[in-house]
Amino acid sequence: MTASTERAARADHAVRTAAAAAKELGLTVTDPTVLYDVFSVVVHLKPSPVVARIPAVLPGSSLAPALAVKRLQKELDLARWLADQGHLVVTPTPLVPLRPVQRDGLSMTFWTYVEHDKSAAPDYDHGTALSAELHAVLAGYQGELPWMPALDSVPEVLRDLPRDTALLEPADYDRIEKEWATLEPVVMSRAGFEQRFPAARVQPIHGDAPAYNVIPTADGVLWSDFEDAGLGPVEWDLAGFGPELAAKYDEAAARLGRPGHDQQILQVMDTARTLQFMACLPLVPQLPELAEGLKMTIDAWRDTPFAGGL
Repeated sequence: MTASTERAARADHAVRTAAAAAKELGLTVTDPTVLYDVFSVVVHLKPSPVVARIPAVLPGSSLAPALAVKRLQKELDLARWLADQGHLVVTPTPLVPLRPVQRDGLSMTFWTYVEHDKSAAPDYDHGTALSAELHAVLAGYQGELPWMPALDSVPEVLRDLPRDTALLEPADYDRIEKEWATLEPVVMSRAGFEQRFPAARVQPIHGDAPAYNVIPTADGVLWSDFEDAGLGPVEWDLAGFGPELAAKYDEAAARLGRPGHDQQILQVMDTARTLQFMACLPLVPQLPELAEGLKMTIDAWRDTPFAGGL
């Protein structure tokens, strides 16, 4: 079976499963339509004003049912809280209970449908400035959050990276192993991070490059995709953005009376983010379009100094 055939079958299974689950919850679904299909399959459950999001391709054990339910419930709770604070965010639909649903081997959540303004060009300057505002709001969240869950699967995946990929050279594997050995004690626990950076700010963060996870609508930009939300340094949400966008963040933070980023922490987070990207290598057979972006990331990583000194 080809990658495209597998993908079509995966999406079809997600659509049929989400539609069946939605009907059991009392929603009317006659024309389910796929809006997005990469790491998750996102389905508009027409004619209901509801979108189902079904994680479908994730690294490591992220799709394990127990882990998925905990992760998705955390996202629903945080998004609901943000909406209650008056923040612009894609909201969980009020038409079904505020909980993930599991059916036929899939986990899913249900959200209010919003009309995407497809004429709007990506504005990462604005998105980065908005990230400072998001952090200011998230700082007040009192719900339970895990430590930097976006990295949870990285250790297991890096240990078992495929040896037959054309994207990595033999020397890369040794560097990955040594670099992660240096980073792991610092980034995988709050205690380890605070031991290395005792003056750092730790707070609730979006967890997945928030400047990219906004949806432009006629009523403004809405935040979305809080699956990787957790506790961590704000620098994790800036990782991979580059110095110009980091400066935009600092300007916005200053206007809010908040401190800007710490450059040393950002350098650590940049390297951790790169290794997190590499943990997507095993997913390339399922999502071939990842290969080009991963190649660019790996080529740039080879040109950067080894992060052994931290």
